[in-house]
Amino acid sequence: MSEAQTLEVEVTAIEQVTPLIKHFQLRPVFGESMPAFSGGSHIVVVMRTPTRVYRNPYSLLSPPHRLDAYEIGVRRMEESRGGSHFMHDRVRVGSRLEIAHPVNLFALDKIARKHVLIAGGIGITPFMAHLEDLHEERVPYELHYSVRGREHAAFLPRILERTGERVRMYYDSEGQSIDFDGLLSNQPLGTHVYVCGPAGMIDKVAATARQWGWPDSHIHWEQFSAPPVGDAFDVFLARSKLTVHVAPDQSLLESIEAQGVEVPYLCRGGVCGFCQTRVLEVDGELIHNDHFLSDAEKAKRNTIMPCVSRARCKSLVLDL
Repeated sequence: MSEAQTLEVEVTAIEQVTPLIKHFQLRPVFGESMPAFSGGSHIVVVMRTPTRVYRNPYSLLSPPHRLDAYEIGVRRMEESRGGSHFMHDRVRVGSRLEIAHPVNLFALDKIARKHVLIAGGIGITPFMAHLEDLHEERVPYELHYSVRGREHAAFLPRILERTGERVRMYYDSEGQSIDFDGLLSNQPLGTHVYVCGPAGMIDKVAATARQWGWPDSHIHWEQFSAPPVGDAFDVFLARSKLTVHVAPDQSLLESIEAQGVEVPYLCRGGVCGFCQTRVLEVDGELIHNDHFLSDAEKAKRNTIMPCVSRARCKSLVLDL
């Protein structure tokens, strides 16, 4: 994906749906409709400041059949490197942004006999469009939605309107939690489970499903990681013959892009593997933060996901 593939949009509505989540409506500046998408899709929003460019992935929560506008939900992250604060503090109705075309890495499996959806907090957003698709189909489904407290239940009126009794809510503040063993040990053959939320929830769902004999092909999850801060370091791009400095609060991918070198990407969250880059030399430690490489692949020290991973090293040479 490159900047040439971005679309210019205008923010036409903003709603504070929880103390931490804002709901944005984006309409095309040029043309009457947005590109088509399916439930589970995300876009990358490009946010430009005088000193930095942020590119953050956000799930599309608008109905897939409605293409006059896109909708996203953005949670304010207190330890944000700047992207979520930009959306919450600087974006107003009338602001213009750039977005990448939709990409779907979290689609519903079309041959599933039943869908079990599990959401934690802001992880509800990809399921909003899924619910629109499921409403039109006859495949049974159920939604389990866990939040800290009732005031944090984003989009609940809209969810209840669509799902009715097929949603079950869990409020941490009231001592309620999802019984993953009970839920995943008693599902009909052909059921698929989908989870989006905190890392601990995703790990627990996947581990519990495997414990009860679910095949990996029936377990689906999505979690976009924000690139963590770390020590500054330099990287040499062998093909471009450039030395790039990576600041503590800047990702390896952002630093490379700032020097005009294009790296293909789809998610920018360590999920898809599209930006995987070959490591030619490293004198030090690669800090892998992605959800794509296996432990064995990480141990080889010959590849890295620059969107979320970085290094603690004296020197790093990449095949770029």
